[in-house]
Amino acid sequence: MVRQIKGRFSGGIVLPLEEIDLQDGAEVVIAVNDEPSLDRRRKALRASAGAWKGLNDPDVLIRNIYASRLIQSRPEPNRTLALGGKPHR
Repeated sequence: MVRQIKGRFSGGIVLPLEEIDLQDGAEVVIAVNDEPSLDRRRKALRASAGAWKGLNDPDVLIRNIYASRLIQSRPEPNRTLALGGKPHR
């Protein structure tokens, strides 16, 4: 049976914060969800800030985006057929 419980790591030992019905000496598998602290996440964000600077020209990127929207990738639908008419050949 798989259950998820909270615990606290203290002095090299994981102490459960909930009651567990296990026999003494039973082996368990522990999955650790080690979320970085807010300070650590902020440091990582600051370290990566500006990494793309100078690699891309935003004006060129915007022009390319708008130009790609003008490209027709599908044939225009046959509206006569959509309105119940006969297809043109």
